[in-house]
Amino acid sequence: MNAFLYYIKRMHHFSGKGLYVNVVGRALASLLEGAGILLLIPLISLGGFVQVENVSGKLMELFHFLTRIPESFYLPFVLGLYLFIVVGQTFLQRYLSIRDARIRENFSRHLRLDIYSSLLNSRWSFFLKKRKSDLVNLLTAELARVLGAINYFLQLLSHIIFTVIQICIALWLSAGLTLFILACGLVIGYCSKSLIKRSNKLGKQTSKLGESYMAGITDQINGIKDIKSNTLERNHVNWLQSLTEKMSEEQVNYVKLRSDSQLIYKLSSACLIALFIFVSLKSFGAQQDQVLLLILIFSRLWPKFTSIQSNIEQIAASIPSCRLIHEFLQECKEEQEEIAVSDEREMKGSFQCRNVSFRYNKTKEEFVLDNINLHILQNQITAIVGPSGAGKSTLIDLLMGLNTPEKGEVLIDGAPLTEENLLALRNSISYVSQDPFLFNTSIRENLLMVKSTASDEEMWEALQFSQGYEFVKELPHGLDTVIGDRGVRLSGGERQRLVLARALLKKPSILILDEATSALDVRNEAKVSRAVEELKGRMTVIIIAHRLSTIRNADAVVVLEKGKIVQQGSYTQLSKERGHLFSELLQSQAQAVQ
Repeated sequence: MNAFLYYIKRMHHFSGKGLYVNVVGRALASLLEGAGILLLIPLISLGGFVQVENVSGKLMELFHFLTRIPESFYLPFVLGLYLFIVVGQTFLQRYLSIRDARIRENFSRHLRLDIYSSLLNSRWSFFLKKRKSDLVNLLTAELARVLGAINYFLQLLSHIIFTVIQICIALWLSAGLTLFILACGLVIGYCSKSLIKRSNKLGKQTSKLGESYMAGITDQINGIKDIKSNTLERNHVNWLQSLTEKMSEEQVNYVKLRSDSQLIYKLSSACLIALFIFVSLKSFGAQQDQVLLLILIFSRLWPKFTSIQSNIEQIAASIPSCRLIHEFLQECKEEQEEIAVSDEREMKGSFQCRNVSFRYNKTKEEFVLDNINLHILQNQITAIVGPSGAGKSTLIDLLMGLNTPEKGEVLIDGAPLTEENLLALRNSISYVSQDPFLFNTSIRENLLMVKSTASDEEMWEALQFSQGYEFVKELPHGLDTVIGDRGVRLSGGERQRLVLARALLKKPSILILDEATSALDVRNEAKVSRAVEELKGRMTVIIIAHRLSTIRNADAVVVLEKGKIVQQGSYTQLSKERGHLFSELLQSQAQAVQ
């Protein structure tokens, strides 16, 4: 419940006076509706059922002015006043509904932007701990349920205001009868509290099932090629069938819950009206005009009671989502990178690691990187090699400031890498991963993401450098060709060349290539390698490579094994050190080629 109240407080803070205007407006609309109901007495008197002169005490005082109206003007005046009140109340309700929608949508947009920006500004370590599908589920389904709960709250507020005003009118007419009905209503409300608990329990089940559904679907779509090539379609269909059976059962339980709630209130409504008429006429001796008006008031109020109960149940079902989103937002806030947003310096690209040690889980004893001492000179090509799991990508993450060393420090251009100069570093870096990521849009838009002002000439130049010029030129629409989800309409090599062109278009001072040529054929790999060599002296290039033939002309080679630097030097020097890891890697690759 605290999580839900947190978002209500945020909405109150965000909406400000606008929320109070709506509250006052709702009260006025309820008063107008009550006035319209009271005017039914003089209208009914036209049929001779109740005479205005004969109405009881309080109503007589209220309608006394009508006795002074000439008979010829009586009907037009009463009808006109009634229409004026109804039309005014209708337009006011319309105005307030639009204001409610504007408040709700503006706050929804504010909340979405706040949560999404908090996520994007979180440290890299935060993403390593989370499943991508869980993040997507939180930002879509769970957030939608939170926004739904806020909408239910606004409806609840409207219903409560209406109910309170109408009850006040009923108390003014007959306090005894009104208190009798309210006492019955409170008893029914107390008896139905179990429905709220059931609703909250179903809400928790909805969150768990939604998380499982999103995780499964995301994993299977990402692995669709493996599923189809290994004929695993039936297994995954069976999984979905089992999960959707649980989801369907849960939705049926929701319908049962709402039906039970409506059943209770409809039956109790019928019983209360019958009991009310009997008690009011036999026990309270109420006047017929009072009985008639109270029946009209409570016949309109009872559906509001039902709506209030329904809103409370729906809010209770959404509370688990409020808690999940609130906890998620708190985690993001705790993991925020406090980056200096105004730093426009360009880093030259000289890195130094001093006694750097790092591990992802601090409760484990083994370090992924242990006591790393390294100096990467600016405007040179440095290659980092080693077997899988040696810590190469982890070292790159430390150099880019994505992770922070547990021991030691990383320096950039002679200064410790901190959050004060982190933005300047990242603005100076272009990073190309071994798993190239492209957006489902055109080649042009993918390139412009790193430099929105780039001209066609600059884009073609970057493509020429990355050996992507020829294949893009041959595409049906050239730069405007849509490449599909993650670039699926291109080959692996074409995707890597396009991502490399995007990195070069940025014109960075530091270029990091993480197995960036792994999907290229030998011919194109050689061309890209020669192009990278041309960057020597123009920018700092750091290459992670498994194919050692691509780093022959590197200025320095760093060899990692089990998180430690075991060799450093030039390619030629290390290749001559027999019995060491680098020469073993060279020999293994040479045998594989043969």
